[in-house]
Amino acid sequence: MAGDIGTGPAGNQEQRVSEPPRIALAMTGASGVQYALRLLGCLLDAGCHVYLLVSRPAHVVIGMDTDLRVPGRTADMQRFFEQRHADAPGTLEVLGMEQWTAPIASGSGAPDAMVICPCTTGTLASVAGGLCTSLLERAADVVLKERRRLIVMPREMPFSEIHLENMLRLARMGAIIMPPNPGFYNHPESVDDLVDFVVARILDHLDIEQSLTPRWGLEYE
Repeated sequence: MAGDIGTGPAGNQEQRVSEPPRIALAMTGASGVQYALRLLGCLLDAGCHVYLLVSRPAHVVIGMDTDLRVPGRTADMQRFFEQRHADAPGTLEVLGMEQWTAPIASGSGAPDAMVICPCTTGTLASVAGGLCTSLLERAADVVLKERRRLIVMPREMPFSEIHLENMLRLARMGAIIMPPNPGFYNHPESVDDLVDFVVARILDHLDIEQSLTPRWGLEYE
């Protein structure tokens, strides 16, 4: 069940209080698309309206890191994910990277939150620098200027000074920097358990209820 994401002016929040959360999920060309694919399913299961952005490098990585054969065209990708999540109550919109008429390209249509998962260091630099050469970068820019929640998940390691400076720059703007580093105190038994740990933390920061993994200390009560 989705919770209320406390963002934006009070009037806008009251106006949309009964509407499902609107979340932009952007996938870029870093390894770790399993996190994004799992997150997408969880958001749709929670009844969210999800705007999905998949960069061309991300599409390549999906084919390399998973067994999925996701179509490249936006309309075909829309049908693919709709069929994959046919039982989910949420709504999905797959957007093209140059679809400038999309709601999330404007402050008046800003999503409640945005997650860049995984985030390449190139995307990190572009967002930190305010570049808007694609809908993904523009959507992140909109989320920041409208004081909405932006979660950035850089996967690169180790981080260079440039990477760290870009993360600090975004953190000072209010973004949440969440490298996908799973914990092991729940004694994970599979890769899926590690993925769920990270996705659970994202959902926590989106104020969306989740039961993917036990919370620290509660399993001992």
